[in-house]
Amino acid sequence: MSRFLPLTVTGIDRDTRDSVILSLEPSQEDRDKFAFTQGQYLTFRRTFGDEELRRSYSICAGCNDPVLRVGVKRVDGGAFSTFANEELKVGDRLDAMAPQGRFHTAIEPDAAKHYVGFAAGSGITPILSIIRTVLARELKSSFTLVYANRQVNTIMFREELEDLKNTYLGRLSILHILKSEAGENELFGGRIDREKLDRLFDLWIEPESIDTAFICGPEALMLTIADALRDHGVDDGRIKFELFASSQPGRAARKAQSRNSVQSEGDTAATVTLDGVTRSFAMRKDVSLLDAALEQKMDAPYSCKAGVCSTCRAKVLEGDVEMETNHALEDYEVRAGYVLSCQCFPMSETVVFSYDE
Repeated sequence: MSRFLPLTVTGIDRDTRDSVILSLEPSQEDRDKFAFTQGQYLTFRRTFGDEELRRSYSICAGCNDPVLRVGVKRVDGGAFSTFANEELKVGDRLDAMAPQGRFHTAIEPDAAKHYVGFAAGSGITPILSIIRTVLARELKSSFTLVYANRQVNTIMFREELEDLKNTYLGRLSILHILKSEAGENELFGGRIDREKLDRLFDLWIEPESIDTAFICGPEALMLTIADALRDHGVDDGRIKFELFASSQPGRAARKAQSRNSVQSEGDTAATVTLDGVTRSFAMRKDVSLLDAALEQKMDAPYSCKAGVCSTCRAKVLEGDVEMETNHALEDYEVRAGYVLSCQCFPMSETVVFSYDE
């Protein structure tokens, strides 16, 4: 499940000054493995010096599109994003996992739904995939997009969004909110805050009409939008998040302990199943399940290691664990025993978990 497969870069399009759109092609034998659901992402792997980095980028293509595409916005100091924006060339190969993620709802061809998307900056990439797919496959549904950026020239996919609006007249509405360009209406300038959201719901978007709201952007903004939606009558079952960065640390701070002191408390006997192979070993209680598997040279899946992307999702079959951060799993998944292994630490003398469930 965690295998990386090669993708050939077939196109690099400069979208804004600091973002590119990559067109990617799998080999013929891997083509089926890269079939995706709207809103999913790819995890890429590349070695910089002696360090292997993994980064996740959302697919921006619709499910009907003939080309697999991702958008990569350069981050200050970001090794992979800088490489993609400045050094990557057509014909190069990138290693990537098969598409993952659950930032979507099932397509119902005969449904007449109203979707709303809230995006900030590069958070538009998975929502663009959802927009393209929903409008093409649910012919009676409509979509309202609220898209926040600093200014016009930082808007990713600006021309593509306008083309989609013209293609699906009356079914796609786009509200641009620009931090430093207010224009004639102050509602569409400045930051998105609670007051602005309340006005949007009063004047532009009827909360009771929303079947599903998709939110992708900085954590603080996402929480503000979700709270506003709830207060305006949209229940949690109709709100979906996508988050690739968090203001919270990867895990809560733990008291420093020497290896000897941890050993004296007793190791945990761990059993892990990955790709049909089961291995058992002793692990320390201050090491995450994921890191313990990696220390055993197992090719366990991961990307962010911050509890936000769900790439490292596993199921605990036996034993007790503590999951310290969770921005990716639904409540029903946690109740069923699923965990983010990068955020889980053993609390019992034995723990059995599987990446294959």
